[in-house]
Amino acid sequence: MAGTLAIDLGSTTTVVAHQGAGDQSACLLPLPPFSSSDPVVIPSLIWLADRETRQPLIGRQVVEGGLLEQDGPQLQRDFKRLIGQPSSGTSGSWLSPEQSGRLLLEKIWSHLPEALAPDRLVLTAPIDGYRGYRQWLLEAVEAMDVPDVALVDEPTAAAIGAGLPPGSRVLVVDVGGGTTDLSLVALPGGEGRAAPIAQLLRFGGRTLNNSQQTLRTAEVLGKAGLAIGGRDLDRWIAAHLCPDWTSPPRGLLEVCERLKCELSEAEEALALWTPQDAGAIPLRLQRAELQQLLEEQGLLSLLDDLLETVLAAARAAGVQAEDIDAVLPVGGSAQIPLIRDWIQQRLPGIPLRGSRPVEAVALGALSLTPGVRIKDVLSQGVSLRCWDQRSAEHRWHPLFVAGQSWPIEQPLTIRLSCSQAEQSALELVLGEPQAEERSEVVFVDGLPVLRRNSAGSARVQAWPQAPVQIPVSPCGSPGEDRIELRFWIDSACHLQVEPLDLQTQIRQSTIDLGAVR
Repeated sequence: MAGTLAIDLGSTTTVVAHQGAGDQSACLLPLPPFSSSDPVVIPSLIWLADRETRQPLIGRQVVEGGLLEQDGPQLQRDFKRLIGQPSSGTSGSWLSPEQSGRLLLEKIWSHLPEALAPDRLVLTAPIDGYRGYRQWLLEAVEAMDVPDVALVDEPTAAAIGAGLPPGSRVLVVDVGGGTTDLSLVALPGGEGRAAPIAQLLRFGGRTLNNSQQTLRTAEVLGKAGLAIGGRDLDRWIAAHLCPDWTSPPRGLLEVCERLKCELSEAEEALALWTPQDAGAIPLRLQRAELQQLLEEQGLLSLLDDLLETVLAAARAAGVQAEDIDAVLPVGGSAQIPLIRDWIQQRLPGIPLRGSRPVEAVALGALSLTPGVRIKDVLSQGVSLRCWDQRSAEHRWHPLFVAGQSWPIEQPLTIRLSCSQAEQSALELVLGEPQAEERSEVVFVDGLPVLRRNSAGSARVQAWPQAPVQIPVSPCGSPGEDRIELRFWIDSACHLQVEPLDLQTQIRQSTIDLGAVR
């Protein structure tokens, strides 16, 4: 089965999703024996019996083997956040972070169902160290037999996967297994800008090392984190329920994690723990009890400090808390009711998004990949000729650019003034940017194609049809905004405009200006 495969390699869990070539929706892909069943994820764990083993244990195999609590170089975990970063040389593991990540990706690829033959692979990367991570991915997927490989940054994928529009300012609250990170990011795209889309690493089997693609990653407005995550919460629960144990015995932390997850939905949870050489012990925990425990451990104070650090950085960039469009919790522990209540109390009135925190990044990556959900993108674009008073000459102003997806959901608004006294109409002269001699990848019909483009400002060819006249009554004069124009591209790829006379406040009927390529 052809289609697109998305792999979101996470510090704690890895999510694999697939969307068939003709499917309208994506699904999470179970990969036994590596993946868990609820949710369908692969724990980002590797166990090596010895340095030369060719049969490592992966994901759920490590958990079921009871190997999580065994210290030593055999266990590889938390390696994702270290990929592409300078090495300290003191990890003590048999594999480097890059080797661990590559091994996990290779095992996932080799265990895909036989009926699945993806022709496109999309991967996700953190914003921090994006370029170094990108280079590692190029090498890690080199042996994988897939024609197209694309990359998208994680905050953008998570936000798009949660249904947020391009151009949004999003606070991502990521409570992972070992860390908690708050990131305020501005998504690429928005009014008059090219929409976010995955960056191609390989196209048609050819590596695009020298591609002229522009990196469209989210802009970080503020970021803060600390080394406390879901596993630390599990240890707090274990110490609370079994205070006589100085260190958590084998299997206890897994039971505490189940209790924690169940309390995201229920007011009370019960689980059985069977210590070695002992009978089953029932462990019971109530949601109110868990909340009190987390407060006593200072979790909310730590989150307050992180949030203030992020908002202070945002204010320095000219962004206030009320400018945030949504808060997006990701990671399993971000679903703890206490954390969600804290978000709503500290940021009242800001929508809380993310009903699918575990798979949001993978599903968003699929939707940002050419040929999956983006209905179409412009191959040429369209510009409007405007009079520049400073230079006393006409200049072309881009309205919508090559690579921008359509239909356009948010109209582009511009204001024009008259260029001469007693002017009775404004003339809309439209043009199409022309490609010249540089090769790059653009997207046509939602799929990437190679074409040659100009190295500098593109030459613009005026449209052949007669320019549309926008009447100005009473007549206008130079130096004052007179007509407001709202441009958008409809589902037939036709450029539409709605004029508003700023003096009379009369809104004219929508005008179909013609097809855009």
